[in-house]
Amino acid sequence: MLKELRGAVWEANMLLSRSGLAPGTWGNASGIDRERGIVAIKASGVPYERMTAGMIVLVDLEGRVVSGDLKPSSDTPTHIVLYRAFPHIGGVAHTHSQAATAFAQACRPIPCLGTTHADHFDGDVPVTRFLNSGETAGDYEAATGKVIVETFTAAQVDPMRVPAVLVAGHGPFTWGKDARDAVENAIALEAVAAMALGTLSLSGGSVNRIPDYLLRKHFDRKHGPGAYYGQR
Repeated sequence: MLKELRGAVWEANMLLSRSGLAPGTWGNASGIDRERGIVAIKASGVPYERMTAGMIVLVDLEGRVVSGDLKPSSDTPTHIVLYRAFPHIGGVAHTHSQAATAFAQACRPIPCLGTTHADHFDGDVPVTRFLNSGETAGDYEAATGKVIVETFTAAQVDPMRVPAVLVAGHGPFTWGKDARDAVENAIALEAVAAMALGTLSLSGGSVNRIPDYLLRKHFDRKHGPGAYYGQR
């Protein structure tokens, strides 16, 4: 089972690289075996073109390496905080993709302006506050996870209906039912961020959000209890 998890997480990281969202080593994806409490994650600083499934590191939910000769991603504590706080997710991805990161650097949520956004995210993609100096000087990566959780708790947003966030001044994190799903959400996030940037530019920065009834229709036809999009 853990071999399969390693393979799936390696494939998700390869997809992240092929998508162009993680140039160099600017990104990572992970997956979790909930029954065993084991997280599989990309090794720190390893170029994607050199990475093999055997290089995927296994850690427990305390961040301790349980299998692997390499150091896990420096973002591992962020992933672990999200797995602990969001018990229904099975994968996490982090990128510094251009359009989504532009919104993060502007400290602006990505507004839901059209049906493409609504197909993937049930409303605006939120942005966190900046970490304070104490959080940054301390356990920075864990604090990053905590500020994400804080953002969703304060806004009463369901992380399964909006599986993405922008960390202020930093970049996006996404999640899903497994590692591949988390990466696919990262791909969708970058696409809708680019569309939003273009729309805001064309409209002079002022544009109405999609009506709630149209947002609900598009999100729920793919993700709601009566979803009918795609094949059974």
